[in-house]
Amino acid sequence: MHSILVKDYMDNDPHAVHQTANVRDVVESLLKAGVIGCPVIDDKENVVGFISEQDCIKEMLNDAFYCEEPPSVDVVMHTDVLTVSPSTSIVEIAQTMLQHKPKNYPVVDDGKLVGLINRSLILKALIENDEDCYIHH
Repeated sequence: MHSILVKDYMDNDPHAVHQTANVRDVVESLLKAGVIGCPVIDDKENVVGFISEQDCIKEMLNDAFYCEEPPSVDVVMHTDVLTVSPSTSIVEIAQTMLQHKPKNYPVVDDGKLVGLINRSLILKALIENDEDCYIHH
């Protein structure tokens, strides 16, 4: 089970937004992609943050009621992003998820975004690899 790696289950084409994007554009992008949040990248595709629908609500509320122009993503995003490498064990990231809030973890290699792993993908990996438990009992 420890040999099951993030790279075998990660989304290889993760939705990401640029740090200078407008929050309104990001909301539209998240809705269109059907995701609740995504990594924020710079010009070199380095992960510099993460933004979620929750992060955008206040800004969109200000936009809707006070006609304030939403700020760029880098003002709203979380910069304390927990990332994993493609060679991280699925078991290790599952255990990390038990102790930390994020539902999505950008997968980075040399600082560059190469994928995304989330709860659904981790559960898929765990359920696809639990047959051994039943065969040996």
